[in-house]
Amino acid sequence: MSSEFHRVKRLPPYVFAEVNAMKAAARRAGEDIIDFGMGNPDPATPQHIVDKLVETVRNPRTHGYSMSRGIPGLRKALAAYYDRRFGVDIDPETETVVTIGSKEGLANLAAAITSPGDIILVPNPSYPIHAFGFIIAGAALRHIPIGHDDQGTFNAESFMEQLHRAVKHSVPKPSAVVLNFPANPTALTVDLNFYKEVVDFCCEHEIYILSDIAYSEIYFDGNPPPSILQIPRAKEIAVEFYSLSKTYSMAGWRIGFATGNKKLINALTRIKSYLDYGAFTPIQVAATAALNGPQDCIDEFRTLYRDRRDIFIEGMQSAGWNIPSPAATMFAWAPIPEPFAELGSLEFSKLLLQEAGVAVAPGLGFGEYGDRHVRIALVENKHRIRQANRNIKQFFQKCPDANSARELLKKTV
Repeated sequence: MSSEFHRVKRLPPYVFAEVNAMKAAARRAGEDIIDFGMGNPDPATPQHIVDKLVETVRNPRTHGYSMSRGIPGLRKALAAYYDRRFGVDIDPETETVVTIGSKEGLANLAAAITSPGDIILVPNPSYPIHAFGFIIAGAALRHIPIGHDDQGTFNAESFMEQLHRAVKHSVPKPSAVVLNFPANPTALTVDLNFYKEVVDFCCEHEIYILSDIAYSEIYFDGNPPPSILQIPRAKEIAVEFYSLSKTYSMAGWRIGFATGNKKLINALTRIKSYLDYGAFTPIQVAATAALNGPQDCIDEFRTLYRDRRDIFIEGMQSAGWNIPSPAATMFAWAPIPEPFAELGSLEFSKLLLQEAGVAVAPGLGFGEYGDRHVRIALVENKHRIRQANRNIKQFFQKCPDANSARELLKKTV
């Protein structure tokens, strides 16, 4: 009897496991580790949202099963958000469903719309669930490299060329494409011109679009990131995922939405009706309060992450590590310094942890095209970020190239 199951065998070893194990061992040994590895927002959830949760949970009538598709008030609140933020009209009855975080929604929609052997187009590098949700569902993936220049600006022309090529040379024809802007891990952003080009192309070729905008409210420079649903024909083929995790610092609450094409929303709603009874009602009520209540907390979070970004990027420039300043998200997508490039992202991440006491996420964990980068989550306070800058600068002075780095790594084997 086989020791592994088919779907489990399709999942590769967890790239972050080695760094996580080293991080845990270092902490057990009493070492101080500055953790930029996981995108886990550290600000407290705004008090008015917490208060609404506490108020609601005191009512025993809210302790039973909830609604899998989401309580009506929350769906209406999401529709109101899309109207005021994007100018998009959403029917809360047929065009949106509440999810237990956007990750659950993406995975369950993948299961709902995928047949074994279907081809799905996924950016590379990308957030892991964008690819592995479809792998678990039995799909075959075709990766579209995410190109950018030295300033970290998205190369839309290159992406569209790759998209055309993928459709032309895929058998069977791809059934869906995943988009994620502002992007995790790359922090790249796009404009409505790009979305229009993608929507026109996918309408022509009858390809569904799954757009993830979890970081749409964490932006710093220029115009607010758009929604693909702002494009007139987008609802014919597109569904968009949105999460309160980063916008309101509610990551552990696990609450999000899918919005858009009625056929896709109905498929996800139907799948979910067999799998869950929805998020805990008090969490849904608190999420409604978040969307409908005062929004100044979002400005505060933007300012917090912008200040952290500036301190980190300037400190790294002083250390000789030139990292593009992200226009959005809570991440910096950092190219491995040239003297260490041949190590790859996993070895370089282990080196930073061992020699600088700084944990980052290896770019390889987000796809093969990420292996020349590491992702840095700005989830430590300013004091800790400055300390990380000093530690990394000292490490670069101590270890100027890959050969000396390998000698340091050998000492721990």
